[in-house]
Amino acid sequence: MKKISFKLAIIFMMSLAIATTSCKKDDSPTADTTSSSDDAMAESIFDNVSNISNEAYSLATTTYKTEAANRLFLGECAEISLDTTVMPHALIIDFGPENCLCNDGRYRRGKIIVTFTGRYRAPGTVITHEFEEYFVNDNKIEGSRVVTNMGFNEAGNMNYNIEVVGVIYKAQGGTISWNSSLNREWVEGLYTYTLRDDVYLITGESDGIRADGHTWTREITVALRKELSCRHIVSGTLEIKPDDKPLRILDFGSGDCDNIATVLVNGVVYTIFLR
Repeated sequence: MKKISFKLAIIFMMSLAIATTSCKKDDSPTADTTSSSDDAMAESIFDNVSNISNEAYSLATTTYKTEAANRLFLGECAEISLDTTVMPHALIIDFGPENCLCNDGRYRRGKIIVTFTGRYRAPGTVITHEFEEYFVNDNKIEGSRVVTNMGFNEAGNMNYNIEVVGVIYKAQGGTISWNSSLNREWVEGLYTYTLRDDVYLITGESDGIRADGHTWTREITVALRKELSCRHIVSGTLEIKPDDKPLRILDFGSGDCDNIATVLVNGVVYTIFLR
């Protein structure tokens, strides 16, 4: 089995930057995983926006909001302001003008600006996320993310439709234009008021354009399982098809909270390590 390192810079969900290695330094071929890297980076950054916003709202509406134990994502450096006297309601999460180390290990600065028509748990609520000079690990984020609470599905689970139109200006240069249409199904933790036991299943598809003009599409073929108590996706499978490369199949495993996944390219399985 060949190995490559796989960087998750992410949330739904994660950001991946991958460097290839091989058993021999000079003559062992490796797969180009740029599209996989860019897609996963965008997925992670935009998926975590919901987690951050939900946590910020919870902290702003409870008396124990300064307790470190209640902050899975936000560091003490983030300032939260909430105005429910206007409609739609407004929530601003301000990380300040300098990099703020958050509890999920990522550096953020700038603002996430959230407007919402009701509570996250209320069917019919529409939540819109926008950004003001917002950076994650020095990658600048622009665009919008709209979450609509669709109520309970046939399985009896609350679910959300999520539409993202975004641009990432990468810290190392280049841009990612990324669109996604996803469903986030809340399968565990709905009836408690802590984030730590929340579990979501994520399905849907996305597409992107890199700075060099190359495009890719992605489809989740086995629902991604996101447990908020774990930094990484714990299971699920997705297919990524670059416009100029063979299909890639990314498998996050069978449910363990670890940083190990695999990518299948042209019949070759690569072990990857999430960060």
